[in-house]
Amino acid sequence: MIKKLGAAALSCIMAVSLLTGCGSDTSSREERPKDELVFVNYRDIRDLNPHLYAGEMYAQEMLYETLVTFTEDGGYKGVLAESWDISPDGTTYTFHIREGVKFSDGEVCDAYAIKANFDAILENKDRHTWLEMLRLLDSISAPDEKTFIIKLTKPYYPMLTELSVTRPFAMISPKAMKNGSTKDGVNAYIGTGPYVLGEVVTDEYAVFEANPNYWGEQPKIKKILVKVIPDNQTRIMALEKGEIDLIFGKNMIDADSMRKFKDNADFTVALSDPTSTRQIVMNTTKPILNDKKVRQAILHATNKQAISDGIFYGAEPPADTLFAKTTPYCNIDLKPFDFDTALAEKMLDEAGWLKGADGVRAKDGQKMQLSLLYNSDSVAEKAISEYLQSEYSKIGIVLNISGEEEQSYRDNMKAGKFDMIFNICWGMPYDPQSSLAAMRYPVYGDYEAQLGLEDKAQIDEAITKIMVSTDEKERQDLYTFVLTRLHEDAVYIPITYECNKAIYRSDLKGMHFTQTQYEVPFQDMYFE
Repeated sequence: MIKKLGAAALSCIMAVSLLTGCGSDTSSREERPKDELVFVNYRDIRDLNPHLYAGEMYAQEMLYETLVTFTEDGGYKGVLAESWDISPDGTTYTFHIREGVKFSDGEVCDAYAIKANFDAILENKDRHTWLEMLRLLDSISAPDEKTFIIKLTKPYYPMLTELSVTRPFAMISPKAMKNGSTKDGVNAYIGTGPYVLGEVVTDEYAVFEANPNYWGEQPKIKKILVKVIPDNQTRIMALEKGEIDLIFGKNMIDADSMRKFKDNADFTVALSDPTSTRQIVMNTTKPILNDKKVRQAILHATNKQAISDGIFYGAEPPADTLFAKTTPYCNIDLKPFDFDTALAEKMLDEAGWLKGADGVRAKDGQKMQLSLLYNSDSVAEKAISEYLQSEYSKIGIVLNISGEEEQSYRDNMKAGKFDMIFNICWGMPYDPQSSLAAMRYPVYGDYEAQLGLEDKAQIDEAITKIMVSTDEKERQDLYTFVLTRLHEDAVYIPITYECNKAIYRSDLKGMHFTQTQYEVPFQDMYFE
């Protein structure tokens, strides 16, 4: 669903400056054929191995396909599998593979090719610990070229959802594998999708061309040039000059740029429904944050509306809960932690943290000092950190903020080396099931952050039951229990709901947001 932006949402300016870059083509829209489109991204397409996680997902979506995909109404439709059957006990999935599909190198995409892909994925099973399905996997088989069977040890309701996501369950040509393996790289990026990869100049551009042998409907856009332009203002200038046609992505467009184009009839500005939740995770194993009353006080001291208005200018609405109510199973009655500094101070007093002559709270000789870690590549996280540092100081909390480059930041998150740290939930179709399932293991920071909870074991047990429940009411009751416990335990400070963004030429039709924030639906686009 596309939302046109109103004036109130973009009444102020926030500039974002990154690095500068250039592409390979400076021709204007009028000079290009109508079946060609110029897209832009802030970085290179990188490694497009569909069984690993380094490449750009929009590019992988263009090249590769999965057995099934999810639909806007929450259902599923066949892609490489034309249909499927599920055993009455929910443990056996029999997929009937679509006939006549070939990889772009001419290799037949039959059940044997599907099994070769699953064998490659399972060889690297430890890399995919976030997938609960792999923990429940009993066997895979291809009894003939038209039939692929997955057997589980227990029923698993998100099974089709996990098979729908691009990685790691997208199919690559077995000929492109290295001795039947993909964990150490592939020889070429060969899929069955609507596009094939052409010329690539690292950190400059990549060319995608329509796959002439695609089994589905041929896309109207026959050639897509993806230019690498890291700098926001340079991207905007290129759009104005007609050198690019579409800017797409939640981190690709700042509020100033959206305000600039919203009244320009030559361009369309769009926002999606909420895709994920921007949040701060509090580590309950740390001495100060081990006290639930302290965590709840910090939630009451966080002015999310001010962050939404002052940093995102309304483009990201304030978040009251870990998942938006539009997320499946998450439309439950949870009382928000309203912004109330008087209540926050009262709760801190009751917890024994009293203000000293210097205005800083202390207890048993210990000052109330906390650290907040953010990704130094994120201008928004830095701005939020500085705002919270100032606001928390007013109630006697010293907040020490620091930014680290992405890999270091993620390593510290996974290891639990933080008091407070920024994170996001995973977005559709991964929410809420995959985000919650991963909380039981040290995949990201959630596991370490929750270890100080008295009810951690009960929460994990309920999540495990959710995954294998075959009763819809029981599943909803379990979700309600887990989300209520996490909410009342105040492990997370939901900040805002992130939205996907796009600015594009108004003569480009068919642009829309899909069920995942990572897909750009090029195959639906065309120029008038």
